[in-house]
This record gives sequence, C-alpha cells and structure tokens, in this order.
Amino acid sequence: MMLDETDRALLTLLVADAGQSASALGRQLGLSQPATWRRIKRLQEAGILTGRRLLLDAEKLGFGVTVFLGIKLATKGRVGMEDFERAVGGIPEVQVVTHVLGLYDYRLRVVARDLADFERVLRRRIMTLPGVGNVEANVMLSEERRPGPL
Repeated sequence: MMLDETDRALLTLLVADAGQSASALGRQLGLSQPATWRRIKRLQEAGILTGRRLLLDAEKLGFGVTVFLGIKLATKGRVGMEDFERAVGGIPEVQVVTHVLGLYDYRLRVVARDLADFERVLRRRIMTLPGVGNVEANVMLSEERRPGPL
C-alpha cells in the first residue's frame, strides 16, 4: 500500500495519541470526520494499523526500576530456546522478550518495585529459567519515547 503525506501525518498523530477521535484527527489534518475514518479503516485493513495500546506509567504503579537484561543461553538448540521462551513468558515482571542476534540470545525488559525486588526476581525467577547461562543487567536511568520513522 502506498502512503501519501496525509496518511503519514495521520499515523504521526495516532502514534502521539491513539485515543483521539476521527473528528479531532480530521480537524488537525483538514479532513472531514468520514474521510479521516475511511483512511483509518484503510490503514487497518492493510495491516499498517494493528491495534491501539494503552500505556501505563510503571513508576506510578509502584514499579520504580526498569532493567534490560542480556541473556545468553548455556545450551543452544531448538528445544532449549522453546523451553526458555515458554518459561520466561510466565514471569509477570518481564514486559518484553526479544530474540536477538549478537552477544546475547535474548534481551528482556524487566520492571521491579526497587533494586531489592529486582534482585529477588533475578535470583528466584530469571536465573532459574531453563538454559540460562550468562546474564548482563543494565538499569534504565531515563527514557525518551520517540515515534518511529514514517
């Protein structure tokens, strides 16, 4: 699907606030509400818009620490990877699991109430996962969200 400048502007507005109505989006784009809705529907049907997400403020919910973990599996192979992925999916503090190429096999985004809570999650849950070898932790100091390229 070819995107025109209006489509790209619409996507930029939706990335900033996906909760805006078609009417409010249309006003910003100089389009009518029905024309804006048709564009949104077309982007959904093309698979470019695949849903809308609600962002929660982890810190306000009591999770003041975010840590990025690099996990290198001790044993490689299809069974080891599947076992690890299945087990890590059951840890609620792990928000994102990414299979990567490079020094580590996986990158995890983990939230915890504080450093002591993170240590508990690391020792009791993550280090006991099947196949875990080397682990590297990077504590997030700050985060700036930027929209991806359109």
